[in-house]
Amino acid sequence: MGHDTRAAGLADLAGRREVDSPEAMEQLGRDIGARLSAGDLLVLTGPLGAGKTTLTRGIAEGLGVRGPVQSPTFVIARTHPSLVGGAPLVHVDAYRLGSALELEDLDIDLPGSVVVVEWGRGMVDGLADSWWEIELDREWHGRGVDTACGTYSRATLELDADTPRLVSITRRP
Repeated sequence: MGHDTRAAGLADLAGRREVDSPEAMEQLGRDIGARLSAGDLLVLTGPLGAGKTTLTRGIAEGLGVRGPVQSPTFVIARTHPSLVGGAPLVHVDAYRLGSALELEDLDIDLPGSVVVVEWGRGMVDGLADSWWEIELDREWHGRGVDTACGTYSRATLELDADTPRLVSITRRP
């Protein structure tokens, strides 16, 4: 039951689904985390407040790593050691990185860790042959916010926490 079996386990979560609450987002993360092992790379994309860190919190629980998980915006990367003898979680926020080279300079142990990169689209191509891309988007109908202009206030984010999200899980490239 090596790495390939677990990676294949994530394949059953591939596709698009609606996630209707932060609790459901965290549960999806737990389901994903339980299927991951060292060497797995996930890229999370989506607008501010879409649930990337909430999803990562669930992934951390599913992996059994030490928390708390919070957005690593200011430290760029944070390592969470395993509490159950598994791979550590490396949680990266690539938002302030200018290029894939800067991500490479972080010298992350990809083969020995599960790596989750927020804002990592277009940054991981040289780091790994393949990875899982998880895209989170707010619903465009109902109470969802129009993300086209990209403006959010803290009040909007809090009021909108229960707006359904569309989550797409895809193997890349």
